[in-house]
Amino acid sequence: MINEDGYIPAAELAQRNGARFPNESNEYRLARNDLLAEEIELRRHIERVAAQRRALPPGGLVKKHYQFISPDGPVDFADLFDDKDTLLIYSYMFGPERARPCPMCTSFLSALDGEVLDIEQRMAIAVVARSPIERLLDFQRERRWQHLPLYCDPTGEYSRDYRALGPNGSDDAAINVFTRRDGTIRHFWSEEMGPVTADPGQDPRGAPDLMPLWTILDMTPEGRARDWYPKLIYGHA
Repeated sequence: MINEDGYIPAAELAQRNGARFPNESNEYRLARNDLLAEEIELRRHIERVAAQRRALPPGGLVKKHYQFISPDGPVDFADLFDDKDTLLIYSYMFGPERARPCPMCTSFLSALDGEVLDIEQRMAIAVVARSPIERLLDFQRERRWQHLPLYCDPTGEYSRDYRALGPNGSDDAAINVFTRRDGTIRHFWSEEMGPVTADPGQDPRGAPDLMPLWTILDMTPEGRARDWYPKLIYGHA
């Protein structure tokens, strides 16, 4: 049976699953199959949202001449793309007024550090914070990060324009995706969920969740490539 969306109903697919585990009860299996049907529907919804994201019309032009400080010195915004057409920038809550960086950001970046080599096969990635680059590198060594590309936003102008710096000077986490097509740089997507969009009683987290690799690629216009999969070792590793 195929429904009007062209799918086999999720409940039917769940029944086909056939999984059983040692000593599980019939009550457990019935409830697990109900849950599996919901998981199938969730997967389908994630795919619809990702397709809608990829189909966004062109975003705003990046007209300002943003500059950052890398471990090797000043760089322009376009330099962050390297040889890629898509760039993801994570704004790290580590402003100069903070004694220590945000623990939640740090937890995410620690997970992301292990994915950078995979992500860079498809797109460019940068982590931007307002603390001086020397301070960022000191913390990088403390956390034993190996791959995260760290940059300082010395004026805070980029952070202010792209939702990582509030009017009162407080920093915030932000994730933004940019594209470069025929030399033209545009904003593509930003996570916009937060406290004002949260449902009652729920943590105001974003959707998609930022971890790990597949969620990151789903934020880009190219999405998940059917002909590409991560490798354990890359040629430049």
